[in-house]
Amino acid sequence: MNTVQNEIIERLTTLFPNAIVNLRDDSAHHQGHVHNTTGGGHYTLTIVSEHFAGLPSLARHRTIYEALNGLIPDKVHALKIIAMTEQESL
Repeated sequence: MNTVQNEIIERLTTLFPNAIVNLRDDSAHHQGHVHNTTGGGHYTLTIVSEHFAGLPSLARHRTIYEALNGLIPDKVHALKIIAMTEQESL
């Protein structure tokens, strides 16, 4: 796991202490594409937290983007987010 991944996980587990966080580095699949010649910084985030109960998808994503402020777009080029409650993950 690289330092960017560690920082993402640390920020999210601080904000959502009881969350289940899974972060997959998809960078190797994007190497050389337009605007990102190195392929670095492509991730898929799956986060399960009761904090998301009653929140629409857009609000969930905004909360995560705010938590990762300063990483996007420099260190994180693309982030696919799957944010759900425990009940939704069943």
